[in-house]
Parts: sequence; C-alpha cells; structure tokens
Amino acid sequence: MSYIKIIQEIKEIIKSQFENEATGHDWHHIFRVYSNACFIQTKEGGNRELVELASLLHDISDHKFNGGKLNEGGKVAYELLLEKGCDKEMAHKVKIIVDSVSFKGAKVEDYTDSLEAKIVQDADRLDAIGAIGIARAFAYGGTKNRPIYEPSSSPILHASFEEYTTAKSHTINHFYEKLLLLKNRLHTETAKELGEERHLYLENFLQQFYKEWNINTITQ
Repeated sequence: MSYIKIIQEIKEIIKSQFENEATGHDWHHIFRVYSNACFIQTKEGGNRELVELASLLHDISDHKFNGGKLNEGGKVAYELLLEKGCDKEMAHKVKIIVDSVSFKGAKVEDYTDSLEAKIVQDADRLDAIGAIGIARAFAYGGTKNRPIYEPSSSPILHASFEEYTTAKSHTINHFYEKLLLLKNRLHTETAKELGEERHLYLENFLQQFYKEWNINTITQ
C-alpha cells in the first residue's frame, strides 16, 4: 500500500489545525519534528511511512490541551488514519507511538519499545532543547500564566504523570524538571549527537540568566 497520498493529506490536516497555535506546539514545531524524525530514520533505519505518520500526528489531542486525557491522542490519530484509508495494522502502530511520545515526569520511565517510536520521541525531544526549546518553554509558560522565575520555588522531580501535569511552577524550574533531563533520555545515536550542542546551549543560557538576574544585589 502506498502512503504518499495519506501522508500528504495528514500534513494538510495537521497544518490547518495547528497553524496559529501559540504554546510552541504549532505547525512549525510539528514539521521540525517530522523533518528531524525523517533524518534520524535515514541514519537508524525503521519503517519510513510509520515514522512520517507518527511524527505528523504526535501532538494531536495532546494531554496538555485536551483536559489531561493521556491516551486520547492515539485514539484520535487511529480514527483519522482509518478515515483516510490507512490499514488497521499501520494505524494501530501509529496509535501506540503517539501515546508513548510525551514526557510524563522526571521519575516516570519511558515505555517506547519500537525503533520507530524511539525515533519520533527523539525528534520531539530535540525540539524541546537548544535555542528553539528555550523559546518554546517560555511561550508555553506565558500561555499558562506562569512566571519566568521565582527564586523561592525549587524544582521537583515528579514521580508520576499526574504529579507532573498538575504541577504549577515557573518556567526556569521546567529546565530542571524536564529539559535538562532529555539529553540522557535520547535513544538513537543520531539524536544523541544532535542533542549534545543543544543541551550545552541550555546550560549556557541558564548561566547567563542567573548572572543577569543577580546583577543587583540589593535585597528586595
């Protein structure tokens, strides 16, 4: 079965749905994840069509935007693919990947098992670190009315998905609760190589941030 037409139709649907999204999970993010996933697949192998479909659909009905329903995205992706003529086996594989991509807490284990799932998760995580990852973190924090930084509030390494999703903290804490952890949770060698520079950028940003934050030593 040729998936060229289905992939193109999914691209158009996702672009239309996410084009003006303001939290950093917009069409540009999805297309970067798609592009990185395709690149990683050329180096690591795996089923190309599965990687393409899952990366395009990885944010559909995400728990951050659907009221906290963890596995709703996979269900929506599965139904959409069947509607577009995808066979059930491929649609089911996409469903599993979509439901496994998201970071669910610092102390929550990843449960990606297939190479394609690892590739899509790696591509998504690469877009959460580096300069773009920083921009996305503050964009998301702003839409959720989160402060940039509050020195009296320390980061928490969440032990469950519920703990992670219900936590309300400032954006700088998010670096310690998620972003700085991602380099060591990348699966493929290709992603690990790409992640090194991006992780270093996070560390350098924080160093400069604290330097500027503490420039005035007068007690508030």
